[in-house]
Amino acid sequence: MEQKISLNGRAYTVRRLLGKGKGGYSYLVFDEAGEYVLKQIHHEPCAYYQFGNKLEAECSDYRRLREIGIRIPAMLDVDGANERILKEYIEGDTIYDLILQDQMDPSYLSQVRTMCELLYAAHTNIDYFPTNFVVRRGELYYIDFECNEYMDQWNFENWGVQYWSKTPQFLQYAEEHP
Repeated sequence: MEQKISLNGRAYTVRRLLGKGKGGYSYLVFDEAGEYVLKQIHHEPCAYYQFGNKLEAECSDYRRLREIGIRIPAMLDVDGANERILKEYIEGDTIYDLILQDQMDPSYLSQVRTMCELLYAAHTNIDYFPTNFVVRRGELYYIDFECNEYMDQWNFENWGVQYWSKTPQFLQYAEEHP
């Protein structure tokens, strides 16, 4: 049986769960006009991260990343009452999957480093974990909207890069999350 989720009174059919993050569940959904990502905010506890209003934060972070010039999916609609966001679907492989398949292209590292230049100049970090990046037609997209004030310990060089190749940290994560 098809599962439906509505956003502001419009029904979308769920194709599959794309993933669960700190702030919500992301589903690939469709209607007669096309495919989208529908994010349902959740309120499950997270031991290593403190949240305020998650929906407000998503919207604020989206605007901030757009202003900085980071390539992200378009936010198409927001349903405040049900804490849902409709985003453009960026079809492609995640950096995580490309690493697992030994198909990582050096240009993807160059592209994330270009993003870092923009982010650091704006005193901003993003979540550099490789599941948050998708490659579509050779272009790297940051598909999450999470961003935070810049801190050296969470920048790409000190944290993110350790997951952008088959490092011990990456392999341990892959083993623990089959």
